[in-house]
Amino acid sequence: MTGLRIDKLLWYLRLAPTRSAAQALVAAGHLRIDGRRVERSSAIVRNGSLLVMPGPPRVRVLRLVSLPHRRGPPAEAAACYIDMAVEEGDGKAESALLT
Repeated sequence: MTGLRIDKLLWYLRLAPTRSAAQALVAAGHLRIDGRRVERSSAIVRNGSLLVMPGPPRVRVLRLVSLPHRRGPPAEAAACYIDMAVEEGDGKAESALLT
């Protein structure tokens, strides 16, 4: 698999409760893939992509390690990405975002 639509990815990774909710999040223009703003649900995401998305209580920065093949259990979904956000005061947040 070379890529996956962003709306399917958000739903597969359990970052959106439904595919329609994922499409609405993308259409709102609050999502970035590798630094560029995305407004279309058909945008393709690949392994190694960096996703930045709003979410309570903080902005989430995720590096994709692998693309999921289905909407599986939460543990399976979490294994597909690395959460780049580091707890405040750790001092590693800036270096994590630069790599």
